[in-house]
Amino acid sequence: MTLADCRLSRSVRTLAAPLLAATLALTALPARAADESLTILLDWFVNPDHAPLVVAKEKGFFTDEGLDVDLVAPADPNDPPKLVAAGQALLAVSYQPQLHIQVDRGLPLARVGTLVATPLNSVVVLADGPIETLADLEGRTVGFSVGGFEDALLGAMLEDAGVSPDDVTLVNVNFSLSPSILSGQVDAVVGAFRNFELNQMDIVGQPGRAFYPEEHGVPVYDELILVANTDRLDDPRLPGVLRALEQATAYLINHPDESWEMFIGAYPDLDDELNRRAWADTLPRFALRPAVVDGPRYAAFGRFLADRGMIEATAPVERLAVDVRTR
Repeated sequence: MTLADCRLSRSVRTLAAPLLAATLALTALPARAADESLTILLDWFVNPDHAPLVVAKEKGFFTDEGLDVDLVAPADPNDPPKLVAAGQALLAVSYQPQLHIQVDRGLPLARVGTLVATPLNSVVVLADGPIETLADLEGRTVGFSVGGFEDALLGAMLEDAGVSPDDVTLVNVNFSLSPSILSGQVDAVVGAFRNFELNQMDIVGQPGRAFYPEEHGVPVYDELILVANTDRLDDPRLPGVLRALEQATAYLINHPDESWEMFIGAYPDLDDELNRRAWADTLPRFALRPAVVDGPRYAAFGRFLADRGMIEATAPVERLAVDVRTR
């Protein structure tokens, strides 16, 4: 996998197999949807991270904005930003770190909204294991799924703890993050989403301990974002999408139980213990003002990636992220 394809990885999760039918081929979408319809490409199978989108659709907030929105899961999680860059779709769910890297490589993408406004990525170890601090990783093995950003993130965290990254052995566990640590294949994993993997481990009776990047030398960043093609930032549907998402997020916070029932009503195969726990853990992380750009946050994270050699130069904030309501 090339650096341009770098994305934040997740372990294989117990999500619904029927959602595989909602996949997308590169040629499946027209270059421009009809004004009354809009497809939002997801980053993964539907899961609680997408709650604002699902609630906006099921509660009718998109409809109130005159939008007929379809949420489509990808066959390949790397495809959605590429489709948007190629003009094949208006919006895709992506990640802030991925955006910086793709813009650095010339893709015409910009963030137009935020779904999850805090990092979810973390370094996870067994709670009852020998790793009590990040410094204890010296001489140990750490599993990862996707190189690139995860290497940079782990390296910064280790250096913050006084450990040289050269003193840690990286093992590609091929998306089996939780299984690799539970089986003893590795001592820790990087790339574990704190709202999923920690719950997954606890459910099987082997709880984990997480070390959070934002507490160990990594600037805070937005996890899930919406990206659009820079040539389509004036599309009149975009402000309506953001208004609907703001309404949906407020409804989520005010009515979490009703929202959960709405979520599993739309996706009944997700009604299990893992997703219920992830739902509760993700609620406080949703962006209450999804359209608003935190310029200093984007600038600081760009400098971090440049310092770690992930990008050649830090792009101006106005190139990376926009508030479409002000255009």
